[in-house]
Amino acid sequence: MLSPSLAQEIAGDTSAVIGFNVLITDADGMVIGSGDSSRVGSFHEASVEVIRTQEPATHNASQAHQLRGVRPGMTLPLVTGGQAVGTVGITGTPAQVRRFGLLVKRQTEILLRESVMLRSRLLAERAAETLLADIASYDPQVVEGDFLVFRAAELGFDLRLQRVAVAIEVSVPDAGARRQGAPTRDMALIRSELLRTVREVFADPQDIVASTAPGWIGVLRRLPARAEVASLAADCRRLTDVIAAQDGLTARVGIGEPAVSVAGLRDSWQDARDALRLGARVTGSPRVHLIAELRVHQVLAAVNQPARRRLVELTAANLRAQPDWPVLRDTITAWCESGFNLVRTSAALHIHRNTVVYRMNKIEQLTGRPLREHRTTMALYLACLTDELGEGATPDEG
Repeated sequence: MLSPSLAQEIAGDTSAVIGFNVLITDADGMVIGSGDSSRVGSFHEASVEVIRTQEPATHNASQAHQLRGVRPGMTLPLVTGGQAVGTVGITGTPAQVRRFGLLVKRQTEILLRESVMLRSRLLAERAAETLLADIASYDPQVVEGDFLVFRAAELGFDLRLQRVAVAIEVSVPDAGARRQGAPTRDMALIRSELLRTVREVFADPQDIVASTAPGWIGVLRRLPARAEVASLAADCRRLTDVIAAQDGLTARVGIGEPAVSVAGLRDSWQDARDALRLGARVTGSPRVHLIAELRVHQVLAAVNQPARRRLVELTAANLRAQPDWPVLRDTITAWCESGFNLVRTSAALHIHRNTVVYRMNKIEQLTGRPLREHRTTMALYLACLTDELGEGATPDEG
């Protein structure tokens, strides 16, 4: 529990501050830290009795001479959780060092507890990272789902509860987008800071939060009964605002679908990653992307590039040759997503209905096909979505 490296650091720093040599022993009385490095590794006999009684002891020159490895001074027990884990000794005449004894003991115990807490937190974070990685790569032919359920239970997580996977990407804005005077941030260095921020939003004890890579954080968010994914999206938008305000960073979020099994969570995690990747291509500025709104894009991205290219070239070649192709593409997309309704389409595009009619007439003239023929229009719609995805949209990207 009391590591030699920590003991040496505490002993060296404390000795420099108080002007007397400080040594620290383990529970067996062996010196594991000292301002006088020559004493490290020696046996300090007085510590044995101090550890047994958990009471401090002082030793003058004659008393110290009778004990192995002991010099005049004071020895105090280091106690955590009611158990003595070692001692801290201060070398000097008892009258000189007594006033430092309790202060040094308390400071050392505080540092020891902080070290234990830090180690415990790091172990818990590592366990959560491993669990999320194993769920993300789950293959029933390689490992039983029940085994992962058992492992999660050992960490306090019930994988049988309904959860939704959330993928968070945090990046440093380019020089033009950074606030004036804001320092450049290194993702690896602020990992713990980001995890703490994410856990403040995803604070349910059943939420599994883990770093998956520098700048990437995964969450398996518990979704209580009757809760909706829409409320989760609101939490995610709040998270992106907090990260931007606190750290001057840019955060984007992808959200999967609810799941109640290991296989379902694996799929939800992949969906969240896909939502993050595809959302950036087709929606631009929004920071939170739901896979439920990108299912068609996901299917198109899974198709091989030659097939996607042929769909666009053979269905919308004349349209793509027009200077206002992005406007025509948005019109087709809005027409289909508004249920082939003129009023709703004009509202979605924020333009007058006569402008919509003009654009639709132009599209029909260029394609030679009526937009009220739904099968034709759906083919155009898929071509428009494919064009938005671009040539680089492959299933395994991101």
